[in-house]
Amino acid sequence: MLIGVPLETAAGETRVAVTPETTKKFVAQGHAVNVQSGAGLAASVTDVAYEAAGATIVDRNAAFGAELVLKVQRPSQEELGLMKPGAALVGMLNPFDKAGLAQIAAAGVTSFALEAAPRTTRAQSMDVLSSQANIAGYKAVMMAANQYQRFFPMLMTAAGTVKAARVVILGVGVAGLQAIATAKRLGAVIEASDVRPSVKEQVESLGAKFIDVAYETAEEKEAAVGVGGYARPMPPSWLARQQVEVAKRVAAADVVISTALIPGRAAPVLITEEMVKAMKPGSVIVDIAAGKGPNGPNGEAGGNCPLTEAGKTVMKHGVTLIGETNLPALVAADASALYARNVLDFLKLVLTKEAGFQVPLDDDIVAACLMTQNGEVKKV
Repeated sequence: MLIGVPLETAAGETRVAVTPETTKKFVAQGHAVNVQSGAGLAASVTDVAYEAAGATIVDRNAAFGAELVLKVQRPSQEELGLMKPGAALVGMLNPFDKAGLAQIAAAGVTSFALEAAPRTTRAQSMDVLSSQANIAGYKAVMMAANQYQRFFPMLMTAAGTVKAARVVILGVGVAGLQAIATAKRLGAVIEASDVRPSVKEQVESLGAKFIDVAYETAEEKEAAVGVGGYARPMPPSWLARQQVEVAKRVAAADVVISTALIPGRAAPVLITEEMVKAMKPGSVIVDIAAGKGPNGPNGEAGGNCPLTEAGKTVMKHGVTLIGETNLPALVAADASALYARNVLDFLKLVLTKEAGFQVPLDDDIVAACLMTQNGEVKKV
C-alpha cells in the first residue's frame, strides 16, 4: 500500500499525521510511505529524519496521489482534486460537517474520521480526541501562567509571602483533568466544576476541590450521567443553580480555564459577561471552546464565554481572554507523535498483512469512523 503524508495547509496547523517512528513501522509492514517535503518541519521533524526511517520525500501531487492519504485536518477542495477516486483518507474530518463530508464523497474517496471512534476500552489507543485534548489542557495552563502577572505557587521570601494563584477549571473531561494536574504542579489552588458527579473522585485525586451542585430531580440526575463519556445538556433548573455556584468561584479566581464541549452542538455558555466583570483586574480566562460557542450578534462564534474572540487574545473589563482555537498545534512535536500513534493503531484494523486495504464493517470502530464510501456519505 502506498501511503501519502501531505503538508497540512490549514491556518495555524503545525501537526503532521506520520512521524519517523510510525514511518518505520509502516515500512516494516511492507508499505511505502511518500512524505511531502517539509510536512514535518513545523513539528520539528526534518525530511532527512523521514528518509532515515524509510520514507520517500515527494511533492504535494505525489503525496495526495497515494492510495491511502493520512492527514490531520480535512483536505481543502483543491487538495481533494489531487486525490485519486477510490483512494482512502484518514484524519480528523469533523463528522458533523455535512458539507465537508459531501465534498469528500463527491471526490470518490473512502474516508475515516478518527474523532468518531467509540469511547470504548478497545478504541482507547486510537482516541484522537483524548490524546489531543490532553495536550490542550496542558497548554491552556501554560498560556494562562504566561499571561498572569503573578506567581502560580505560594512563595515565602525575605520580601514577604506571595499567595498561590486560585484556578477554576470548568469542564472536567480529558482536557480539564490535565489542566488540573498541570496547575497543581505549578503550585496553584484549584477548584473544578462539571455536570457529571462521577468525576468528583478524579478531581479530588488530583488535588483539586470539586464544586458541588445538588441534583433536585430525577431528570437532573439522569442528564448528569452523560453518554459515552460526554456530558449531556442539563435541565435549566440545575444550570441556574450551577451558574450561581460557579459565579462565586469565578469572582474569586485568578485564572479560569473552560473546557466544556458537547459534540455536534454549540459549546455551552459557562462564563457570562457579568461574571467577567466581577473578576479581579489582571485575571486570565483560557477558553478552550473558543470558536465553538453560540454565535454572537455579528455572527462570530465565541466559546464558553461570549466575550471570547476565536483566535485572539483580548482584554475585556480588565480580564485577559485567550481564544486560541488549536492548542495542540502549539505543542506540535508531542501532539504529532501522539496523533501519529493513534493513526497507526487505527490502520491496524484496515491494513492487511499482505499490505492491502480492507473495510471490515463488522468492526465497530471501523464502522463508526467510516464517513464516505462509493460516492456516498455514510454518516449524517
